[in-house]
Amino acid sequence: MDDAKAQTRQQILEVAAEILERDGVQAVSTRSVGAAAGIRAASLYQLFGDKDGLLTALANHAFDLYLNEKHALVRTDDPVEDMRRGWDAHVDFGLNHPALYLLMFGTDRPERRPPAVARAHALLLAFIDRVAAAGRLRVPPARAAELSTAAATGVAMLLIGTPAEERDPELSARMRDVLIDSLVTDVAPAAEPGLASSALALDAAIADEADLPLRPAETALLRDWLDRLAR
Repeated sequence: MDDAKAQTRQQILEVAAEILERDGVQAVSTRSVGAAAGIRAASLYQLFGDKDGLLTALANHAFDLYLNEKHALVRTDDPVEDMRRGWDAHVDFGLNHPALYLLMFGTDRPERRPPAVARAHALLLAFIDRVAAAGRLRVPPARAAELSTAAATGVAMLLIGTPAEERDPELSARMRDVLIDSLVTDVAPAAEPGLASSALALDAAIADEADLPLRPAETALLRDWLDRLAR
């Protein structure tokens, strides 16, 4: 895509995001977005196809905004504390951009899940792999990521659907701490950790190693074995 088309595409997505956040998803159409952006309908169709294509692109645009905020979080020496900060950033994004958040995470059709979900999941795993590498994770990283996503999106959805004046200001922090405390240990294990802790630590090291002397299929098989040993 040339620079002019990329600029036009970005302009359309920004306008669509404004309409979505101001008026809701029902107000987003190729006609309304094209008119607000000053773009001919033919140009919009060339870039996105129909409304579904526009909404998919808009969801990916929302994930870009979300991931930019998550990447901006400065890592500390405490990977568990970084998990807590990652949770807070997730929920805050939902409350600051409720319509975008619902578009990102609220689909009832898994086959149409935005492709950018995979990038968000990979970033979450990177946070969790650091906890595993420190020997402080109780469960396999994949399971910890599933539980974290379920809990964080559940809290964000609940708060979005609750009038601001009725929200419990402590709900998110309490749920965050209950979830994370169930996934991690207070301190790193002793010098001779158990089999599960060793498996988790090795799995985390493998995830962080770019030049493994293994084929992709072999790496996947090894990580599957480690996942079983960690249960």
